[in-house]
Amino acid sequence: MDKSQPNNPLHGISLEQIVNSLVEHYGWNELGHRIDIRCFNHDPSVKSSLKFLRKTPWARKKVETLYIGLKKWVG
Repeated sequence: MDKSQPNNPLHGISLEQIVNSLVEHYGWNELGHRIDIRCFNHDPSVKSSLKFLRKTPWARKKVETLYIGLKKWVG
């Protein structure tokens, strides 16, 4: 059975890849400014961010939306 999801822009991309891409593009300071959550603004790390984002659907949605916008803009 084919499990492809052609209309899902996040298919095959892990949350860790998303966070790493956003940090690489924006840096922690700008990322914390764009999405004002503690894990981006106070002693940020990928590990702490992933832990928080996996437990917090509204924050994860903001991160995923920012990532999708970045990919549309950057290509």
